Amino acid sequence: MSSQPHIALPWVVRRTGLPLLSLRCVDCPSRSATTGRGRFRVNANGKLLDVWLLVRCVSCDRTSKLTVHERARVRSLDPALLDGYHSNDPALVAATLLDPQFARRLGIALDWQGAWQLDAPPAPLDESWPRHVAVVFEDAVPIRPDRLIAQGLRLSRNEVLRRIKCDISLRRPTSVGFTFIVMTKTATY
Repeated sequence: MSSQPHIALPWVVRRTGLPLLSLRCVDCPSRSATTGRGRFRVNANGKLLDVWLLVRCVSCDRTSKLTVHERARVRSLDPALLDGYHSNDPALVAATLLDPQFARRLGIALDWQGAWQLDAPPAPLDESWPRHVAVVFEDAVPIRPDRLIAQGLRLSRNEVLRRIKCDISLRRPTSVGFTFIVMTKTATY
């Protein structure tokens, strides 16, 4: 066993785009929608405002509205926030869509497939085993650790379950950082 301390390989999970929404279309059998270019609709009725996030069906392009604020007093909204709604600020679109309370209130789920990437340096082959890996999430992207590790190490998920030691469940999605140890192929437990 080497007397040198183990250096954890850094893996970073980054969001590459906005996820699709699992949302049933009223015109076609599709169950996916996208925010497209990211637009809000603001409607004033006297001193009350309605704000919607516009989404469109990925199959038929039908536009639907997701309620962000309903009958909110104009003065109850921060002026900078209201300016963001009027200017269709991309950061505000992302923050609204990724807000867990927003999704829970509307009963929608986010489909993250294809909306994230793993930046992982190749593991040097001459380094001693076991290897330590530290996973960091730049954005709260819920991913099953076994799928993430299988992609990063180019292993089957069964092989991941045999060779990985981790303090968290490998089969339950997580969006917080974690570490794991990759054992040699011949290791038995």
